[in-house]
Amino acid sequence: MNLQGNDIGDIGAQHLGDGLRHNTALTTLNLQWNNIGGTGAQYLGDALRHNTTLIILDLWGNRIRDIGAKHLGDALQHNTTLTTLNLQWNKIGDTGAQHLGNGLRNNTTLMTLKLQENKIGSTGAQYLGDALQHNKTLTTLNLQGNKIGDIGAQHLGNGLVDNTTLTTLDVRDNGIGLYGIVQLSTIVRRNNRKGRVS
Repeated sequence: MNLQGNDIGDIGAQHLGDGLRHNTALTTLNLQWNNIGGTGAQYLGDALRHNTTLIILDLWGNRIRDIGAKHLGDALQHNTTLTTLNLQWNKIGDTGAQHLGNGLRNNTTLMTLKLQENKIGSTGAQYLGDALQHNKTLTTLNLQGNKIGDIGAQHLGNGLVDNTTLTTLDVRDNGIGLYGIVQLSTIVRRNNRKGRVS
C-alpha cells in the first residue's frame, strides 16, 4: 500500500497501526513524507509486535526522532517478518541509534536498515557496531549523510570483526578521513569480505 505524501500524521498512523495488528495480507507499507512523529511511530511499533505479514515499512522523510526510533527498536525485538525498514530523514540521533541497535541484537529477520541523512554521530555508530556483533541477518546498513566521523567508522569496523552477514555498508558523507578509512578497510581485508563498503 502506497500512502506517500498524504500528511496523515500521528492520528493516521494510529488508525493504520490498529489495522496492521489484525491484517494478514499486507506486505508493503509506504508512509514516506507523512508528518509522522514519535507518537505515530509508537502506534506503528505496537502494531509490528503483533503483525506477521508486513515485510517492508518505509518511513522516509517523517519526524519520528529518537523517541520514535525507541518504539520501532522495541518492536524489532519481537517482530519476526519485517525485512526492510527505511528511516531515512527522520532526525534520529545517537539515542535513537542506541534503541535501534538494541532491537537489532535480538531481531532475526531484518535484512535492510536505511538511516541516511539523520543525526547519528560516533556514539550512535558505536551502538550500531555493538549490535552488528550479535545480529546474524542484516545484510545492508545505510548510514550515508550522518556525522559518524573517524571514531564512528572505527566502532562500525569493530562490529564487523565477527559479523558474517553484512554485505553492504554505506558511510558516504560522514566526515570520515584517512584514519577511519584505514580502520574499515583493514577489517574488510582481514575478514576476506566480499561485500561493499562505500
